[in-house]
Amino acid sequence: MEETIQLVHLYISRGHNFVGHHGRPPGQHEIHEVDRLDCRSGEGIYGDRFFGHKQNFKGQITFFAYEVYLELCRELNVSSHSPAAFRRNVITHGVDLNSLIGREFEIQGIRFFGTEECRPCYWMDQAFAPGAEAFLRGKGGLRAKILSSGVLKPDRTGRVALVRQSPVQST
Repeated sequence: MEETIQLVHLYISRGHNFVGHHGRPPGQHEIHEVDRLDCRSGEGIYGDRFFGHKQNFKGQITFFAYEVYLELCRELNVSSHSPAAFRRNVITHGVDLNSLIGREFEIQGIRFFGTEECRPCYWMDQAFAPGAEAFLRGKGGLRAKILSSGVLKPDRTGRVALVRQSPVQST
C-alpha cells in the first residue's frame, strides 16, 4: 500500500530537556530546525540527543503530524508555539502516523519500523500549553527504528515522497 507524505520540518537537539528531569526543571537544550537528517541504521540521527542512545532503541527517530499540531493550536487557542515545541524529529503532513505502528515503511529511500506512539507526558502542558498532554493522548506522534541509512530532506517544493507499508515482525 502506498500513501503520500510530506516532510514539513526536520529537527534535532543535542541534549535532553525532559528525559531524566522528572521532579526538576526542564533542561535548556534548544531544538534546531535543519535542512537534512543523517539517519544511521540502528543508531539514530547523527547529531541528535538519542544518537547511539542504546542498542535496539525504539525511538531512534520520532515523527509528529502537522495536522495534529494545527488542531491542537485551534483547540487550545495557541499561536505562539511552533511544532518544535514537541521535540519530535520529523513533522509530517498527509499520513496517519498511528497506522505505521508495527509496520515497516519507507520515506525518501530510507526504511523505518514504527515501534510505538510517542506518548505525551506532563511536560507537554509546560512546553506547549495547559491541556496539551490530555489532547495529545493517542496522537502524540510515532517512535521508530531506522532500518537503513540515508538522508531525509524537507519536502517544501510540493513534491510528495512515497511511503510503502508492509507488515513485518519487530526487529
